[in-house]
Amino acid sequence: MATSSSQYIKLAQQLPPRLTRFFARYPPQAIVSSSALSKASSPDTPAADSTGSSADQISTGQDGLTVPSPFRWQKHPITGKWHDPVFSLRRQADLLKLARQHGVEELMPFSIKSTAERVRKREENGLRVKGTGIGQRVKGKESERTLKGRLEKRRQAMLEMPQMIQTWKERGHGRAWKKWPK
Repeated sequence: MATSSSQYIKLAQQLPPRLTRFFARYPPQAIVSSSALSKASSPDTPAADSTGSSADQISTGQDGLTVPSPFRWQKHPITGKWHDPVFSLRRQADLLKLARQHGVEELMPFSIKSTAERVRKREENGLRVKGTGIGQRVKGKESERTLKGRLEKRRQAMLEMPQMIQTWKERGHGRAWKKWPK
């Protein structure tokens, strides 16, 4: 136990201030649950009241965690109203990116911006690029959509060009000429 806490202290000293403040306010669940188990196993701790006060209910998240996740919506147990997450999705992404760079991402609370969740969604949904499925086409610009048709029309005109030149010469350079190339 002493070695693991000293490891956490060394790790915390190397973290940037933003992550240190985050972990001070919202300690990782692994650390909280291990300290809660050690407190519960000590004999001098009185038994917890089964009814619990409203303050205890507020500090417990909907998952039964002792510290509610700052990345999720919280339902107030008394009023029943939902409260926004403490950190917006953009700030969650910034914090998780910082934690990933320092190797402590697994200590962060669950977020849809975490690497594990992104990988899971990528495996579940695939790339989902429009036009990659069966029978799908990418819209594109009009010039891109009509490019094949225009090139084919141009190729046909070039193949018919010797006949057109011959007809031009026979009919007298514009007299009685009805088929102008477009």
